[in-house]
Amino acid sequence: MKLWRHHSLQKPLHQRLHLTFKPVPKQIHTFSQFSQDPQITALLSLIDKGNFVPTSVSYSKLLSQCCTTKSLRLGLQIHAHITKSGLSVDPNIRNHLINLYSKCRSFRYARKLVDESSEPDLVSWSALISGYAQNGLGGGALMAFHGMHLLGLKCNEFTFSSVLKACSIVKDLRIGKQIHGVVVVSGFEGDVFVANTLVVMYAKCDEFLDSRRLFDEIPERNVVSWNALFSCYVQGDFCEEAVGLFYEMVSSGIKPNEFSLSSMVNACTGLMDTSRGKLIHGCLIKLGYDWDPFSGNALVDMYAKVGDLADAISVFEKIKEADIVSWNAVIAGCVLHEYHEQALELLGQMKRSGICPNIFTLSSALKACAALGLKELGRQLHCSLMKMDMESDSFVGVGIVDMYSKCGLLEDARMVFDLLPEKDLIAWNAIIYGYSQNGEDIEALALFADMHKEGIRFNQTTLSTILKSTASLQILHVCRQVHALSVKSGFPSDIYVVNSLIDSYGKCSHVEDAERIFEECPIGDLVSFTSMITAYAQYGRGEEALKLYLEMQDMELKPDRFVCSSLLNACANLSAYEQGKQLHVHILKYGFVSDIFAGNSLVNMYAKCGSIDDAGHAFCELTERGIVSWSAMIGGLAQHGHGRHALQLFDRMRKEGVSPNHITLVSVLGACNHAGLVTEAKRYFESMEELFGFKPMQEHYACMIDLFGRAGNINEAVELVNKMPFEANAAVWGALLGAARIHKDVELGRRAAEKLFILEPDKSGTHVLLANIYASVSMWENVAEVRRLMKNSKVKKEPGMSWIEVKDNVYTFLVGDRSHYRSREIYAKLDELSDLMEKAGYVPMVEINLHDVEQSEKEQLLYHHSEKLAVAFGLIATPPGAPIRVKKNLRVCIDCHTAFKFICKIASREIVLRDRNRFHHFKDGSCSCGDYW
Repeated sequence: MKLWRHHSLQKPLHQRLHLTFKPVPKQIHTFSQFSQDPQITALLSLIDKGNFVPTSVSYSKLLSQCCTTKSLRLGLQIHAHITKSGLSVDPNIRNHLINLYSKCRSFRYARKLVDESSEPDLVSWSALISGYAQNGLGGGALMAFHGMHLLGLKCNEFTFSSVLKACSIVKDLRIGKQIHGVVVVSGFEGDVFVANTLVVMYAKCDEFLDSRRLFDEIPERNVVSWNALFSCYVQGDFCEEAVGLFYEMVSSGIKPNEFSLSSMVNACTGLMDTSRGKLIHGCLIKLGYDWDPFSGNALVDMYAKVGDLADAISVFEKIKEADIVSWNAVIAGCVLHEYHEQALELLGQMKRSGICPNIFTLSSALKACAALGLKELGRQLHCSLMKMDMESDSFVGVGIVDMYSKCGLLEDARMVFDLLPEKDLIAWNAIIYGYSQNGEDIEALALFADMHKEGIRFNQTTLSTILKSTASLQILHVCRQVHALSVKSGFPSDIYVVNSLIDSYGKCSHVEDAERIFEECPIGDLVSFTSMITAYAQYGRGEEALKLYLEMQDMELKPDRFVCSSLLNACANLSAYEQGKQLHVHILKYGFVSDIFAGNSLVNMYAKCGSIDDAGHAFCELTERGIVSWSAMIGGLAQHGHGRHALQLFDRMRKEGVSPNHITLVSVLGACNHAGLVTEAKRYFESMEELFGFKPMQEHYACMIDLFGRAGNINEAVELVNKMPFEANAAVWGALLGAARIHKDVELGRRAAEKLFILEPDKSGTHVLLANIYASVSMWENVAEVRRLMKNSKVKKEPGMSWIEVKDNVYTFLVGDRSHYRSREIYAKLDELSDLMEKAGYVPMVEINLHDVEQSEKEQLLYHHSEKLAVAFGLIATPPGAPIRVKKNLRVCIDCHTAFKFICKIASREIVLRDRNRFHHFKDGSCSCGDYW
């Protein structure tokens, strides 16, 4: 049979036989270079002194001993003595030397001895091929076999087994089948040793049917045959089939050995089946194999991977001499289950025990450093890998990139990435993910573009990361492009990509696209529901968010803290107090009460639903209070008009060592604003950079201008705008326009409005406020002009809307709304209240109505404002004495504000109204704002 036809047979024999080898990593040599045997050393000393003259048999025994212990240095000394004594021509000694050098990976010496042999020798070639195969160098073994075949040497069962093992290593089925043919022709097919190796070769080349067929044809299968098949099935991830084969073997009467049981432990690991794993563990102890290091390591690996670290460490401590595999298994298990500190402690113990870590140990340690953010230890591990000459290895390189990225050291991560000789998909994903996680989203997108140009195919991990960056940047067109790429590349149904698309479209304000993808998704999971609920909650569609949560419960999907947080935000936006309370119960039920995200959302929800007392209770129950917690509570107190209490809480926060951010200071200035605390506000504003380390931003200027305007300091407000170190934005000019409305300052109002027409041309509020200013000084022509401007510019006035929650339903009202199924009762209630209010001294403020109609009609329009309709519905639909909670999208008008002071006293009800700016608590004929809003 002619093998390897593609090789040229015209080259001289010595050229055909010499191979080129890749340099072997330094750490691989160390174990074979420094092993010492005192007996051999003493014997060599006697030979040197002439006190002992060894024979060929003596040298053969010495070389066998060196081969067993892989003592290369001593072997080289013995070789020198053999050469000196003239015994190097002895074929038996030469074969022992070839075997020693092959086993110790010194193939240059081994090959030289083979080539110098005067006659071809099967034993020497077999030793060389076996050495290559045992050291995982399948290509070298096949080339050596090719050379031996050209010399016309016939193989024996040992040669065939080694060369078939080489085919398994390189997974070369074509050559494996050719050698199988030679096996059949040579008559070794029935040899159990060769047959077992054939079974392994076909299985390793993913030909499991042929592997099983050959196994079934073995006339006398022994435990080694079964073990070979088990091992291949487990390595091929056919773990359930491997367990079935094990039961079949036991049923056939063959007793398992330690290797059988080790394979079964590995199968249970693959299946994550602890119960069967513990049964196998019991068998190991019963059969007396618990001493076996392979079985011990397999058990440590199994218990560690299933998360039973106590049993993993218990087994680990019982191993008499734990090797590098044992340590790696227990350390990797700790990292896998996020016991990172324990993993690093074990690394320290391992070093102290005298075992040097290898690349797998250090890779696990890098993950632990990444999770804990240990920059300096991560650098030390990087240095260790550089000394081992392993930092250019792609597996290690990705680990280093990931560690630096997660420690926030992007420059170091990029440097390591750029130095990688070969950048595969995993390396690209690691660096892109690093930039995305650290908020460098534009660079992440740029790297994705570079990766695409390089022709590297992306996967779902790449797309999910890129979509996260597009969501952060809110770049819709990039989101659409990535969506198109995902469809084109066959990932449209991948759940990770689908969830990322929902999140990205949602954060890019395209909730309809997110909704469409969600509905098209065949199987929604918790993440997809969370993304969709969050999108609904963020963009004012809280009712849909709550409905989707009900659908999620019908599917028996257990919510996590993020879902609960988003739902609470939806309730906050809707002022859905009752549904918020129900969600609070769910948070208690599912054990999220100590979670800071859910806790902060509870504080925010209760504050925005008008129950500042419940917000205070939720705040007090927080086990950990971050800046978001404090800001939410301070902002809630400010919105409810408890300005001084808010400032006291701010002082307490600072005493507890929590530094405020710019959002906290907006809440603090807002508290001063709602309470009219001008002096305190000026003190905080003017010392912001000195006390808190950041300069005032647009929001802080807007708060101060609004404060000055409400307090009557209109000149100070104008002066502050003129002194701003940057161009004022719409919030600042809006505050100034509001101040002009309060003080009926036409010129200032006109100036502010002109700026707002440029900055926010589509916003109707500017036109309405300017028209109100003109109307307040009877400039009716100017009012008409503003209305014409709105009409010509196609700017539509934002309609006043109010919401009220009754029995888990949120009802919406517009001005003059008659669509409600109880509208007849609502209007009857308003008529009843109108009569009672008039008797109590209420006079409708018709002057605020800018419509050119009769006074009686103006009164009717005032009576039918959306907030009055909502309050009337609350009075007829809720139990007597229950608070009425209403939310309005615009600032409450002065007439409604006055009316509610009368209604709360007449009906003996507390009315909690949340408008665009703040909360109003109407009780006993007065409002919590003190008429200052």
